[in-house]
Amino acid sequence: MGSKIPSIQQSIEDKNLQSNLADELNVGLNRRQFLRRIGVGAGAAALAAQSIPHTLAASLIEADNSSQLTKDDLPTALLDERSAQTSLITSCTTPTIETRLFASSNVGGSDERNQLALDRMSCAGFKISNPDITNRQYLRFAGTDSQRASDFQNLATGAIAAPKLLLGVRGGYGAMRILPMVDWTTLGRIMKERGTILAGFSDVTAIQCALLAKGSMSSLAAPMLYSEFGKTVPDKVSCRQFAEALTNPNLTITIQDASLTSQQLPTILTAGESKVLTGTIWGGNLSVVSALAGSEYLPRIEGGIVFLEDVGEQAYRIERMLYDLYLAGVFKGQQAIVFGALSGSGEDSYDKRYDVATVIRQLHKLTGLPIYSGLRFGHIGKKHSFPLGAMCQLTPNTSGGYQLSFSDYPIIKADAIHVEGLWQNM
Repeated sequence: MGSKIPSIQQSIEDKNLQSNLADELNVGLNRRQFLRRIGVGAGAAALAAQSIPHTLAASLIEADNSSQLTKDDLPTALLDERSAQTSLITSCTTPTIETRLFASSNVGGSDERNQLALDRMSCAGFKISNPDITNRQYLRFAGTDSQRASDFQNLATGAIAAPKLLLGVRGGYGAMRILPMVDWTTLGRIMKERGTILAGFSDVTAIQCALLAKGSMSSLAAPMLYSEFGKTVPDKVSCRQFAEALTNPNLTITIQDASLTSQQLPTILTAGESKVLTGTIWGGNLSVVSALAGSEYLPRIEGGIVFLEDVGEQAYRIERMLYDLYLAGVFKGQQAIVFGALSGSGEDSYDKRYDVATVIRQLHKLTGLPIYSGLRFGHIGKKHSFPLGAMCQLTPNTSGGYQLSFSDYPIIKADAIHVEGLWQNM
């Protein structure tokens, strides 16, 4: 997905790389990296970290050029809770939640960031059985196509037992390459029997769509290992909402405005009076969903509610992808379209008046479907994780917003998760 817009993505990365990374790398992780490099164990590191001069640790970070950003990282979370994040680790729980990683797309750019994420997941209660997967690399990918496909196919064949949680490492690009190499029908059946939750977003949309289309299995739109939990300062809201979506069988999300989609849009765009809708919510990243149009891996959901989000795409490119879906007949038989964040869209290079709001209004005119905007999910901070491929009730409220209520999806027992571990400074 990232390679699909090299000019736009590169400009976003160039603008954010120095400012965001410079901010992030000035807290927390610098001490941890220094201690790891001199061979101090985790327990001793926790005691010693506060006495390491900040400038010494920071100089080591500046010499480390391994950090990379791709489309799944953008924009990085605002560090508005910086002061609260600098405290040392206070507690962990015994990891009991059977968890496996899958790396379907980009390789993680930093071993330190991967290890920090693994430590936090363990602290939060997730017992990861294959941490070495984060070390794979082939070209830009997290392993060869066969290796990345095996993350799923070994579960489908029974060579490896299905865990409770399948967590994506990172997005970017590459998942589409492995779709024909996996028996999604069998995998979906096994996941249903086990109650397995597959979590991720961005390029992982290809996996989630294939799993739903071929295996009739839901998944979780959620942050990922490297992309969120490996940050120097993870976003607490995203972490808490991740745990909430994993554990709450009756998840509800309330949306009050359309600002994450466009400042110029109404929250609800409909020709008549908005009404309660119930159907399967499906979709994900717009770039990926549109690329699957016409393939067997795009779900055919009758009476569905389509969810879409993206990052770094100009308005005309967003419209072109929406037309891909419209011309392929994807919106036929759907009840509504829900937009999450369309972040980093920028101005149209030909006409600044041609913006995202213009595009969404044209889509509404074209399809006749009601459009609901502003769902807090996408390439942003403070994400609200939620099930894809599950039943969703969409209810307008009296204040001009709406509510999404989800049902019929697997969960994890709440007492197994120590959510604070997801952002601890290890």
